[in-house]
Amino acid sequence: MVSIISRVDTAHREMIHDAQMNYYGTRLATCSSDRLIKIFDVKPNGQSFPIAELTGHEGPVWQVTWAHPKFESVLASCSYDRKVIIWKEQQGGKWNRFYEYNQHDASINSISWAPHQFGLILACASTDNNISIISYQASDHSWDARKILKAHEQGCNAVSWCPATDGGSLVDQSHNAVVKRLVSGGNDKRVKIWKEEQDGSWKVEHSFEGHLDWVRDVAWAPAVGFPASTIASCGQDKRVLIWRCSNLDQGKWESKLLATFDDVVWHVSWSLCGTILAVSGGDNKVSLWKENLEGEWACISDSEKDDNRSEG
Repeated sequence: MVSIISRVDTAHREMIHDAQMNYYGTRLATCSSDRLIKIFDVKPNGQSFPIAELTGHEGPVWQVTWAHPKFESVLASCSYDRKVIIWKEQQGGKWNRFYEYNQHDASINSISWAPHQFGLILACASTDNNISIISYQASDHSWDARKILKAHEQGCNAVSWCPATDGGSLVDQSHNAVVKRLVSGGNDKRVKIWKEEQDGSWKVEHSFEGHLDWVRDVAWAPAVGFPASTIASCGQDKRVLIWRCSNLDQGKWESKLLATFDDVVWHVSWSLCGTILAVSGGDNKVSLWKENLEGEWACISDSEKDDNRSEG
């Protein structure tokens, strides 16, 4: 069973939408409809202490995400106010706005840092149907933004990067160049894989049908010695799907239904090794899933004993 090892009293005044640990598990960032972002120090014994409260958003803050520690203490947040704010910790523990991006016409629903091998790059998914790719240029300390226009019809809800070493995605042998890929999910019920072209533009490489309603989240599994690329997606249809490809260059993807749940599934998240998938939804339950040697997925831990989900 899923067990609680510690609790954090965030003192948020409204609903919490996201909570993310940093790379080393020593910091926790939370965000809420109260428009605030809070940062806590987390000790090995489970105790936590508030160290910062970040203000700047003018609407509910949907997500926060930490950059890789090679870029020092950098945190990004996205909001209903159509803004992404990138925060950086300065000497003395003070947090300042590193960059603010406000070039979307609707809520920014999801943000995801690219693998650190590519540099400090953030993808942003918006209800205005578009995805932005924001890149930091260390040479002159500037930011560059490119858009994937009309990435999804009726809005884009989620975005996640392909690991830099997944299936040879780091180097395209035909061009001997770095290749970047990401996956997105939207209200058009589709899961799409995007690939960066030689000219810096982004083109859809695959568009998958399988969900029966809005896709709420997508997560590309970390690559730790596995021979295949794996993506999890979830949605308004109460289902979680697993997408797998043994060779990204060949692009032959297969899908499998993980399970059908009792309520909308909001989030899917992989463990650091990519072997366990956490699923959470509108029923306030969290379940952990693992694939056995026969390729079948089984629930290995659930937040409630009387979970009545149906598989099919």
